[in-house]
Amino acid sequence: MNSGQDGWNVSRLAGALGAEVHGVDLSTVDDSEFNTIESLLLEHLVLFFPAQTLTIDQHVEFGRRFGPLEGHPNLKNPFTEHDELFELAASHGGVADEWHTDLTFRPEPALLSVLRMVKCPPTGGDTMWTSLYAAYDELSPPMQELCEGLTALHDALPHNHPEQMTIHPVVRVHPLTQKKVLYVNEHFTRRIVEMNATESQALLDYLTKWVSNPRFTIRYQWQENTVVIWDNRCTQHFVLNDFDGERVIQRVTVMGDRPEGTAAPRWEPWVRPGRLSAASRHDRQLHRYLSEVAQAEASD
Repeated sequence: MNSGQDGWNVSRLAGALGAEVHGVDLSTVDDSEFNTIESLLLEHLVLFFPAQTLTIDQHVEFGRRFGPLEGHPNLKNPFTEHDELFELAASHGGVADEWHTDLTFRPEPALLSVLRMVKCPPTGGDTMWTSLYAAYDELSPPMQELCEGLTALHDALPHNHPEQMTIHPVVRVHPLTQKKVLYVNEHFTRRIVEMNATESQALLDYLTKWVSNPRFTIRYQWQENTVVIWDNRCTQHFVLNDFDGERVIQRVTVMGDRPEGTAAPRWEPWVRPGRLSAASRHDRQLHRYLSEVAQAEASD
């Protein structure tokens, strides 16, 4: 498959998402080539560019072409000092081995990411991505209807900051494609806002396992200096922690848009009545979040 750009070769890698692009140097793309990359990303959700030679400054500059960048709000780079570059090393605990979309505990989560594989083990350490379009589309119509009426609380507990939290629709609409996306993940999503704790846990257990259905996924075997771009608005990813030795990635994160659902929530938030001290941790957390929002609105 040719992208329409001379010398480019685009090979689709899986049925649901993912394509590998050869014949382009990301350090020298012009505006026309960049527009092609943006179009390919909307089509394939995840793009892989092997054998790139980006310096750190070129990596950051390329990422800026998609929008404003932001370093990780809670984690520090182990080796490289840079405000707009985020680095993960296995030797410093940097293996993201739960399915997640980046930074969904923020009101405006990551829009997309551009990652370069700096060092990888000879075997293992692959990354998987899943299409959240496919995950939504293959739900039954009754489950789709239920999910479209719900919102979910996300927090940064995995980063030891449970106080950083926000609420997003369970089904968001991609702002460019207008497709529906199943927008919950096992790493950051804590609670369905409109359900009690037991109901919420049952539904989240189902949905967070559902997104990892092999039909929706791609698994990529890394080589050093491969660059990958993925759309955080419609994917999740997962690193296989099945390797020995060092694994280092560097990533720039494009921040940008607030998730929007198909409509307003169909029900009020559910918080256990009576003594709050007897409620579950997630009930108390939801109560705290709603109280903080109400106070902020009252002070405006």
